[in-house]
Amino acid sequence: MTELTYREGVIRALGEELERDDRVLLIGEDVGAAGGVFQATAGLFDRFGPRRVRDTPISEQAIVGCALGASVTGLRPVAEIMFADFAGVCFDQIANQLAKYRYMTGGQASVPVTIRMANGGGVGFAAQHSQAVENWFLNVPGLKICVPGTPADAYGLLKAAIRDDNPVLVFEHKQLYPSRGPVPDEDGVVELGRAEVVRTGSDLTVVATQLMRHRAVEAAEVLAGEGIDVEVVDPRTLVPLDLETIVESVAKTGRLVCVQECPPGGSWGATVVAAVVEEAWESLDLHPRLVSGDETPIPYAGSLEDAWLPSVERIAGELRDVAAE
Repeated sequence: MTELTYREGVIRALGEELERDDRVLLIGEDVGAAGGVFQATAGLFDRFGPRRVRDTPISEQAIVGCALGASVTGLRPVAEIMFADFAGVCFDQIANQLAKYRYMTGGQASVPVTIRMANGGGVGFAAQHSQAVENWFLNVPGLKICVPGTPADAYGLLKAAIRDDNPVLVFEHKQLYPSRGPVPDEDGVVELGRAEVVRTGSDLTVVATQLMRHRAVEAAEVLAGEGIDVEVVDPRTLVPLDLETIVESVAKTGRLVCVQECPPGGSWGATVVAAVVEEAWESLDLHPRLVSGDETPIPYAGSLEDAWLPSVERIAGELRDVAAE
């Protein structure tokens, strides 16, 4: 194991896949000489040159359209959308082209496109640059969705995405780029659709991703001092979703809380709650709970943004209430 930052995990995964397969190329705004606006592609331009690491115009439609065309002619493009919020600009290319192309050709064409997007709030970028937008794509069959929360997952899920013959969206949380953790020295590919039980417990199950995974673990440690034993599960991929691991946890604890960085409506947390109610109703001792952001745009002011995002204290309070019921 090597200690790396989340950002370094992304760079290492990209570098190894570019080295491993000459069909892989990286395209996006400022991914080349500048090393990416979040420095998540730093050094790759010098290693692989402008043919493999290509800067693009400021046009998300062009980036995703180019990636689709390259993929169906035999390449394996990795496209960066600088901020996940900008997926709205190229939503048609993702939802109506990438997601459906393989299906509409009867499997004659594969679409091995990976789209990386910087996701999430907490860094003062305001309403149009701070959203966790993975929920936008939950109702688009044909896409896989990765939400890595650690350096090892940023590394391993990205490698798995690049090797997949289907379009995969990889959401990289902006607040997590400087976070550190162990990453396997060998080829630590993380299987898509395999959740991780981050913390074992017996009293209630918390399902959380990315930044909320870490805050949920902190909240669980607070409650441990009060005699409440919390299990934390990170799905790691929302599509495919490892519902089996979540249901097994709920069968043990009898309680479910989903913690997410987005409004509740149409969200991945609401999807998990609905699925558990359908698949494991008898295991639940009380109704599931969803801890979310508010039904408002994300504020710019730091104090308001902090209040909008579920905090460790708020999560701990919600879990305490559930444990007491």
